[in-house]
Amino acid sequence: MTGKRLCRAASIALCVATGACPSWAVDEVPVISRQISDFRIGSSETKFGSLEFLGGLEMVSGKALFGSLSSIRFRPDQKHFVVVLDTGQWLTGSIERDAKGKLWGVSDVEITPMKNRAGRSFEGKGHMDAEGLALDGDRILVSFEQDHRVDVYPDPGFAESPAVGTLPLLIPRKMLKDNRGIETIAVAPSSSPLKGGVVIVSERGLDSEGNRVAAVLSGPLKGRFAVARDGSFDVTDGAFLPNGDLLLLERRFNMAEGIGMRLRRIKGADIRPGAVVEGELLLEGNFNSQIDNMEGLDAFRAADGTTHIILVSDDNHSILQRNLMLEFRLDDEPQLLGSSD
Repeated sequence: MTGKRLCRAASIALCVATGACPSWAVDEVPVISRQISDFRIGSSETKFGSLEFLGGLEMVSGKALFGSLSSIRFRPDQKHFVVVLDTGQWLTGSIERDAKGKLWGVSDVEITPMKNRAGRSFEGKGHMDAEGLALDGDRILVSFEQDHRVDVYPDPGFAESPAVGTLPLLIPRKMLKDNRGIETIAVAPSSSPLKGGVVIVSERGLDSEGNRVAAVLSGPLKGRFAVARDGSFDVTDGAFLPNGDLLLLERRFNMAEGIGMRLRRIKGADIRPGAVVEGELLLEGNFNSQIDNMEGLDAFRAADGTTHIILVSDDNHSILQRNLMLEFRLDDEPQLLGSSD
């Protein structure tokens, strides 16, 4: 390591330890991507019910911090994105597409230490185990597990700023297991029945009936609800569709049953205090599919008017796992309740 690099590394280590990280404490991350053309391994099939597989990426980097992708959100340009890592880092960058419009790579990737309300950054998961992410106007909302909370960051300026607030959870902390907390945070469209309300869903925090606890934190339907649990799948992320329905990403990751992933759609009109929602299964994947430990999900309206869904995986910084980005198109999205063609 050169003297300049050694000095920079020492400065970053010091700022992480003290929390006094200046704006230049950013790790620029080169990422090498390999295109994925099939979702079912060895099959050219692209249609899976109402979903069409558009392509994907397997991503690697020589930078040790790259990985552990927990949640992803795209900016309105559908190119630039914000990611939180469960190691307590922000990751920003942009996607690149080939001549056919398929995912080709990611560029301008930077990783920055997250700060808590006291302005401190921490290595590891004890205090800054970031799991969920939502863009909400001039603020970014991040859910953390272990130290269960939803913190608020300014947008722009989130990468340099400490958390500027914390939202009430409405869920008793005793219902949230240490490492099975709030994996999902999403903001409903203002035109939906939830009127822009903030929604959280736990990974495996269960109520007395064995359902996953969830809550609407704001808006006219503020209150707790539940998501029915089915088998050994856990909720890892969620995003609202433009029509107000909620997409939930679920994963299974254990030695007995192997790896699994599901996408489920919950009708927006069904989300209300006291409800137990289950929704429609859109997609399921297993060891025969191009999946890994699927943790992140976002949905957006593409330039052609169709809804695209992008999923990312968390490699847990293990050589046995992969960082994936997969893209689907949703073909049969229903119209917003009360809207007309």
